[in-house]
Amino acid sequence: MTIRVVVVDDHPVFREGLAAVLGATADMTVVALAGDGAEAIDAASAGGVGVVLMDLNLPSMSGVEATARIAALAEPPAVLVVTMVDDDDTVLAALRAGARGYVLKGSTSDQIAAAIRTVATGGAVFGPGVAAQVLALSSNRGKARSQDGLTDREQEVLALLADGMSNAKIARALGLSHKTVQNYVSRILEKLQLADRTQAALHARRSELT
Repeated sequence: MTIRVVVVDDHPVFREGLAAVLGATADMTVVALAGDGAEAIDAASAGGVGVVLMDLNLPSMSGVEATARIAALAEPPAVLVVTMVDDDDTVLAALRAGARGYVLKGSTSDQIAAAIRTVATGGAVFGPGVAAQVLALSSNRGKARSQDGLTDREQEVLALLADGMSNAKIARALGLSHKTVQNYVSRILEKLQLADRTQAALHARRSELT
C-alpha cells in the first residue's frame, strides 16, 4: 500500500527537503506541499490523503488549529506533528486537537518514515523524550491550572509580561524560543479574554493586589 502524504511547513527548504526524502521512499507518495494552515486544510480535504505531516508554528493559523480542523473532516487523514517546539503545552494541545503522533525535526528520515507508517495504520507514536513529557503532563495537568485557567508556565510568562519584559526578553529568561513565547502570550490573552498585552499586565497587577 502506498501512503499518500501532505507535507506542511512554513520553511520552503525543510518542506521541500523532507518531501524529496519521502518521495524516494518506496511505499510513500507526496501528493501536496503546504506553507500554512489554510493550504494544509485544502490539501487534506482533497481526499485520498493518508498522513499530514504538520508543523505547529505556521503563519496566520497555528498548526494546532489546522490539526483540529483536519481532524473534524468527514474522512480525516492521520496528522503527524513534525516540529522543533520547546514547550510541553503545545505538545498536549496538538494531541488534544487530534494529532496521532509527534516527532522532532531532528529525527532521522527513517524515524519519520516509520512514524508515518505507524499513524497511517491507526497507531500513535512519539519522538524521543516526548512520551515521558506527555505522560507526566497528563498525570499532573489538573494540578497545573491556576484560578484563571492558566498553566504554571503561562503564569510565569504573564508575570514577566507584567514586569514590562518584551517577548524576546521573556524567551531568554525562560529558555524558550521567541515563537513559543508568542504562542504563550496569545493563549494567555485568549484564556483571560483580554485584547492586548497592556490589559494582561493590568490584570496581573490587579491579581497581585487581591
